[in-house]
Amino acid sequence: MYSFIISIVALVVGYFIYGRVVEKFFGADPARVTPAVSMQDGVDYVPMPSWKVYMIQFLNIAGTGPIFGAIMGAKFGPSCYLWIVLGSIFAGAVHDYFSGMLSMRKGGATYPEIIGSEIKGSQCFSRPSSC
Repeated sequence: MYSFIISIVALVVGYFIYGRVVEKFFGADPARVTPAVSMQDGVDYVPMPSWKVYMIQFLNIAGTGPIFGAIMGAKFGPSCYLWIVLGSIFAGAVHDYFSGMLSMRKGGATYPEIIGSEIKGSQCFSRPSSC
């Protein structure tokens, strides 16, 4: 029971303290308009209320938790709390935040679009006849 309470406290502290560190590192600008607002078309780019955005993030993160947590717990015992908590704080949350920031800075592009534009010679992958 103590490990569970410590894990919850670590997640909350990680959210408030490490979240601010990551935000400063990536240079978030609250005045920057998101692609959902700047490119609003009613289909792909639609602004949503904050509660829906948070609900989607919660479902994305919590969706694998019951599956992954049970497997880790069965295999490694209570020490899996450490893996799940530290992994959520230092890897999962940073990955999700970075993905959103990168997409926002690239005009709402998806990861495959961003990777394709950044790889040298990416036009050869999409149009082999031009190579």
